[in-house]
Amino acid sequence: MGSEQDPHVPPPSLWPVGFAVGIATLLVGLVVNPKLIAPIGAVITVLFAFLWVRDVMRERSGAPQVEPESTVEVVQPEPEDELEVERFPRSRFLEGATLGLGAAIGGLVTVPALGFAVAPAFLKQHTHNVDLGPIADFTEGQFVVATFLVDPSAGEVSRRTAYVRNNGPLKDVPSFTILSNRCAHLGCPVQPNGPVFQDKEKIQKTDNGLEVRLIPTLPAGGFGCPCHGGQYDTEGNRTAGPPVRALDRYEYSIRNGNLWLGKTYSVGKVKGQGANAQIDKYPLAGPGEHVDGIEKWLYPVDPPHG
Repeated sequence: MGSEQDPHVPPPSLWPVGFAVGIATLLVGLVVNPKLIAPIGAVITVLFAFLWVRDVMRERSGAPQVEPESTVEVVQPEPEDELEVERFPRSRFLEGATLGLGAAIGGLVTVPALGFAVAPAFLKQHTHNVDLGPIADFTEGQFVVATFLVDPSAGEVSRRTAYVRNNGPLKDVPSFTILSNRCAHLGCPVQPNGPVFQDKEKIQKTDNGLEVRLIPTLPAGGFGCPCHGGQYDTEGNRTAGPPVRALDRYEYSIRNGNLWLGKTYSVGKVKGQGANAQIDKYPLAGPGEHVDGIEKWLYPVDPPHG
């Protein structure tokens, strides 16, 4: 039975939860769609803020509710009836609902931000599509140092170097070995272990207006990394030093008599030579990562590479 001395406790309200949902929607909208989602979040925020303030002002201005005295005899529950007391009152339900909605709001705010930070590494990856010029510029059996831009719009930062060898025809189809100069240890640029004939450099203007530089070389001793001493043979196999695998390679195609580079892939090892080589091919991995054997399971999954 109530009395004038009973404290006035305001009833639980869902308006703060709606206000929080509105704020979260507004923040997500500012990132995802400022023209549509953000205004919706703003409307939800203003609406629930108004309802919340209205309830607070009503509670402060209104007199406490006092129940009239009743002449009806109140029967106290017997001790055994205490077990029938409500075990999950409304306040606890609202508390759990608020926590759950709070977790959902946190997810709505966090997941888009993480998505924008992580997704670009997995989506819209650039694929090499580089024209190196006529295959007649590549003498059969000789290596050429080719430098080119992977992404001309990015400028010099996208310049790459590859070691290209014309292996001659394989079943009447031109065959090439195209090695990346990225060391499989820590990514330093490997160099030919032999003379590079700078005086015979040729600058090739391709049909798409790009410039490709071709310099003959004679890497009789294979290729070496000047940073940490990694050594590779002319097929790109590791022969000494800290690298964990062979040099990466480029896919290629022949279009209208020109040699075109495709995407890069990693190599475990190469058996044989030239056009008859058998290549253990794997998706492109980072420097220092094993691509075969039990060690490959010790590395996290890489995002796709171009």
